[in-house]
Amino acid sequence: MTFGSLALSTLLLIGSCSKNADKPVTVPINDLNASQSLATTATTPTVYTMDVSSIRKDEGYAYKVSPIPVDGDSNTAPTASTLKVYENGVALGPAHSVHTDIRDLGKGRFSHWANGLYFSTSDNSSPLTNGRKYTYTLTGTASSGSSSSTAPATGSSTAPATGSVLSTVLTGYAAVNGTTTGGKGATAVTVSTLAAFKSAVAGNSPKIVYVSGTISGSGLTPVYVGSNTTIIGKTGAVIQSLNLYLFTVSNIIIQNITFRNYVTECGIYVKFQSHHVWIDHCDFATDRSHGWDYWGKDIGVAEGSDYVTISWNKFHDTYLSLLIGSISSDAVAANTGKLHVTIHHNYWYNVSEREPTLVFGSIHMYNNYHLNNDGYSIGARYGGTVRTDNEYFSGCKKPLTTNLDGDPVGYFSGTTTNVYNNCGKNDITSSLSTWLPSYSYSSVLDAAANVPTVVTAGAGVKAVN
Repeated sequence: MTFGSLALSTLLLIGSCSKNADKPVTVPINDLNASQSLATTATTPTVYTMDVSSIRKDEGYAYKVSPIPVDGDSNTAPTASTLKVYENGVALGPAHSVHTDIRDLGKGRFSHWANGLYFSTSDNSSPLTNGRKYTYTLTGTASSGSSSSTAPATGSSTAPATGSVLSTVLTGYAAVNGTTTGGKGATAVTVSTLAAFKSAVAGNSPKIVYVSGTISGSGLTPVYVGSNTTIIGKTGAVIQSLNLYLFTVSNIIIQNITFRNYVTECGIYVKFQSHHVWIDHCDFATDRSHGWDYWGKDIGVAEGSDYVTISWNKFHDTYLSLLIGSISSDAVAANTGKLHVTIHHNYWYNVSEREPTLVFGSIHMYNNYHLNNDGYSIGARYGGTVRTDNEYFSGCKKPLTTNLDGDPVGYFSGTTTNVYNNCGKNDITSSLSTWLPSYSYSSVLDAAANVPTVVTAGAGVKAVN
């Protein structure tokens, strides 16, 4: 399966039928090895594949994908779009359909409105589960208001390698106050040994590093990742018994890696004022047979680090998952005004606690799925604030808590937007906050009730040859 053109959906509020709908901060990360780039003439169509993770349920029979790199129809130009939608290679239609007809009638109707695509399948089945391939074609150049351009794509390689590559869209804090482009413009290299991996990711020049096979360390084995780096796992790529250290660096993308058995510290440790880091579509696990103090956390973000997005990952079969912030003699000074982290569309299961826990900082969490933990899910302490939007908790002993070992409390906002299915009570001992992140995001939210379906279909590693 080619994991191309995956988009974390920036959904328009289509009922408003307006280009001025609330839009999130997004940066497209296009195919590093795409055989076709964004069309630059009016006669050359470009083919885009919709992975299930790029498709969001709208209403009725309607589903949606965005952003589309070329603006489509509008109130003043209701048939301007050249976009065509295909189901297993067969064209759907009619195009330019009224949104209520897509929702209520379906049967292949679709609309490319502004920078969003709204479509239905040929038989009104769900494109998330029916196993069919959905693509669309575009003819034309990107509009000035779109996220793409004819310049080299964010994170792209100037010298394509063989096979398909990971493609998705960055949202949240890693795209605030600058953005995260990783190894944009670099020639990709593939590594399969520890020595080659350490050498490939070192230094601050732009680099795109593919991981092939299993790369193993022994015990606590740090690998220092330099700035301006993209690390992507090919199909089946595993990094085990290693600790990726992102210390005093910036502009790093890590995608599609299976991380296993990282001892003492974290599988990925973002520390010492590092910033603009994106960790996406990875799989983290240790085991539950060595005790709480043996394995490290999955991800740590600490010591004044900032502008991090953690998206579409699986975290499972461990005791302690994510730690944002730290408690040390200089932690207050280091973390004041820092630790802005977005965590969305991740899947936690068979984890005891820390999904995540926050010490200082400001976290925005939306559309994450928390299943069957035996401790607490999200903790806030030492004045840290967590905004939750449309989270889904199922079988969780304590979904939200500020009552942690007698530590100073943190704060929550957005607690009523979540689904709590067969869960214990929240243990929030502080007053509720009204805090919101600095970026707009209402158009990227999935309905809380849909989170288990969306996240289980899209989270974790994908096939990249």
